[in-house]
Amino acid sequence: MGVDSEQVFGGEPQRVGSFRFLLDGQRWEWSDAVAQMHGYQPGEVTPTTDLLLSHKHPEDHPRVARVLDRMVTDAEPFSSKHRIIDTTGKVRHVVVVGDHLHDDTGQVIGTTGFYIDITDTHQNDVKDSVDEAVAELAQSRAVIEQAKGALMLVYGITADRAFDVLTWRSQETNTRLRTIAEQIVAGFREFDPDTGLRARFDHLLLTAHQRVGTWRR
Repeated sequence: MGVDSEQVFGGEPQRVGSFRFLLDGQRWEWSDAVAQMHGYQPGEVTPTTDLLLSHKHPEDHPRVARVLDRMVTDAEPFSSKHRIIDTTGKVRHVVVVGDHLHDDTGQVIGTTGFYIDITDTHQNDVKDSVDEAVAELAQSRAVIEQAKGALMLVYGITADRAFDVLTWRSQETNTRLRTIAEQIVAGFREFDPDTGLRARFDHLLLTAHQRVGTWRR
């Protein structure tokens, strides 16, 4: 398929998978995990833009179509949280993130990214245990927790899904999990603050005491 047909984590279905879109020939490549999120067996179909759009939930379709159009036309980076409908009719909630794909000369040749299946979180608020993994990474816990927090804030995902993404990137790039986390935290600190998000968070910080007890009602 061109993308690793990885089984990133034990058990099924896989919750994180990768994709690539190549401007030359308008070609898509899915990992096995992404194919399975859409209800296909590995290698069963050749993904296309039309096939992707056919799986988008009708209420999310127009918004996602605009995002895909910009990506297909200009290889524009994107981030989207939306719903897809697999081949059995099951609705899945996913976060999809794409960034520039470069060739050896630095030329943008497409988009590369990943899917995070957050269906369990959306429907059942199920949290898979990561206690053993965290225990093994005790010395790295602080920076990994910071990186997880950044992913949770930016993509609106749970701590478990954020840890899945970090682990996936570590395995995909053959880089220590702690090193990945350190680079994400360092890079995140260099971002210019989003004034809208900053203002909303300022308000939340100053009014948090007033919310005590109200969110449980």
